[in-house]
Amino acid sequence: MNANNPSGNLLEKMDSLLVIIDMQERLVPVMAHRDAILENVRKLLSFAGIIGLPVVVTEQEKLGTTAVDLALSRQRVDPISKITFNCFLTDEFMAAVNRSGRKSLILTGIEAHICVAQTALYAESRFNVHVVRDAISSRTIDNWNTAVERMRMNGVTITSTEMVIYELLGRAGTDEFRSALALVK
Repeated sequence: MNANNPSGNLLEKMDSLLVIIDMQERLVPVMAHRDAILENVRKLLSFAGIIGLPVVVTEQEKLGTTAVDLALSRQRVDPISKITFNCFLTDEFMAAVNRSGRKSLILTGIEAHICVAQTALYAESRFNVHVVRDAISSRTIDNWNTAVERMRMNGVTITSTEMVIYELLGRAGTDEFRSALALVK
């Protein structure tokens, strides 16, 4: 916490980590609102590149590679393969988060009611967890709504793509702000 964020409720660039969960080519096509979700994850990934925010990406085994639309290679991100639903039960994921030294996790991905929810609920007591509501999805809206409601009831901060971008920017008039502006217009 700092003087600009005494409650610790706001995201801070130097303490945040973007996590993209299982945005895989075999899963994305069956998600509700898939185009909007994919676009918002793409915005957040691009924004992470603008501000130098570290990114961790997971892939559930046997469901293909991360959607090519995300262009992970530009961010130099190698996905972590997993078989667990809760990302923290995969040693490589836990090690990547620990190596980052970050205490605020920005969670995106699919499916909201499975891997995103289990990861968020597990992490909530250990990290400042922000789930980006418009950058997560499930096959059905009912499962998505249930996941968001359950996470919120258990202390997870529910946020949006633009909220994350503007919180991490903190101010207008900077080079980062000017670069990020194209993402939100």
